[in-house]
Amino acid sequence: MIQIKNVLVLLESEDKGFKLQRTDIFIKNGKIVSLGKAPEDFFAEKIIDGTRKLAMPGLVNAHTHSYMTVFRNCADDRSFEDWLFKYIMPLEDKLVAEDAYWGSLLAMIEMIKTGTTCFTDMHMHINQVPKAAVETGIRAVITRGLAGETLADGGQRRLDEAFSEINNWKGEENISFMLAPHAPYSCGKEYLKVIAQMAKENDLGINIHLSESLFEVESAKENFGMTPIEYVDSLGLFENRTVAAHCVNLSENDFNILKEKNVSVATNPASNMKLGNGFAPVAELLKRGINVCLGTDGAASNNSLNMFREMGFLGLIHKGTAKDPLPVSAADCIKAATANGAKAAGLSEKIGKIEAGMDADIILIDMDTPAFNPFNSSISALVYSAGGYEVDTVMVKGKILMEGRILTTIDEEKVYYKVNEIAKRLGIGENL
Repeated sequence: MIQIKNVLVLLESEDKGFKLQRTDIFIKNGKIVSLGKAPEDFFAEKIIDGTRKLAMPGLVNAHTHSYMTVFRNCADDRSFEDWLFKYIMPLEDKLVAEDAYWGSLLAMIEMIKTGTTCFTDMHMHINQVPKAAVETGIRAVITRGLAGETLADGGQRRLDEAFSEINNWKGEENISFMLAPHAPYSCGKEYLKVIAQMAKENDLGINIHLSESLFEVESAKENFGMTPIEYVDSLGLFENRTVAAHCVNLSENDFNILKEKNVSVATNPASNMKLGNGFAPVAELLKRGINVCLGTDGAASNNSLNMFREMGFLGLIHKGTAKDPLPVSAADCIKAATANGAKAAGLSEKIGKIEAGMDADIILIDMDTPAFNPFNSSISALVYSAGGYEVDTVMVKGKILMEGRILTTIDEEKVYYKVNEIAKRLGIGENL
């Protein structure tokens, strides 16, 4: 049992924004059992002093590729098509399963150190990401990427791998699953139909890239006579709970479909800017009541898995592109990185808020840092001035993964050594 004492807590307010309240948080068996007053049978085995700390829900990275940290800083300043097809995909072909394990551990170091407690991951090497996640204690939504024109040309093998991974790890309480057709341009029509049906039969959500680049949209119109979103909707994909990553280039009908089918849009501002793909119409998505969550994408396209950095981008770029300071508020950014991400992952009943009955996925922010001084608006500070490394303590389901900036479940030095050896083997690492 843990008591976080005298801490400033970020809570949802009646106007659907946020408010701050100084109180105590009581945690038992991995859950928040009370705010303010200790339950009668509560005896704190550990007391954390929350003075000069801010407690908020752990951040939810709604879209990433954790293993791709091994490609960080190696294929920059190139067009999206060259980046993907000439550089990243050939490098991916050289990876072995163990590389994905070490790359994922590196991702988890960065995510935990910057306050992420849950991430939705699309990967290629089964069992490696969940293995790393279980060892680490972080919460993960695992999706094996699916590609192929038909079942016969590798599509069935990838589906079999996805379900094998699900069966191997489905008993782990912090691991959940979705099916992940990579994109309309990498999956054939009949294959997408099969995936949609398999997701429905097994009560699994869908994780997919959609309308990321203009090239993708124009190709879909040429090949299918529809936008990517119209196309996958016509195949029944949206009959399942779906997280659509990117959604940068949307038509009026795309907006209508996303709203009607309750699709969650995972916007990835840094990655979209880096690859020159533009900006998702987040203000319009929010205006229409579409669930907007926030992701970093992989470190190959973003270079960073820091969700505080991503919140800052989300809040600023839409003000700049709209030439209007009002479309996306600090509260909108925080909600996208917490409760909205939890909803997209199908975990709203467990995470995304600090309140009694929820799992204790909590981060503590050190307010004795430049970003939070003077104490004018901590909510603004979280988005507009925090860098992520103000995160002091991280817990998932009551288990402490970092305290006083020291990781408790990962050997950082070993991970850094291993990923640098991988980079050298791939021919992209520097000999320093």
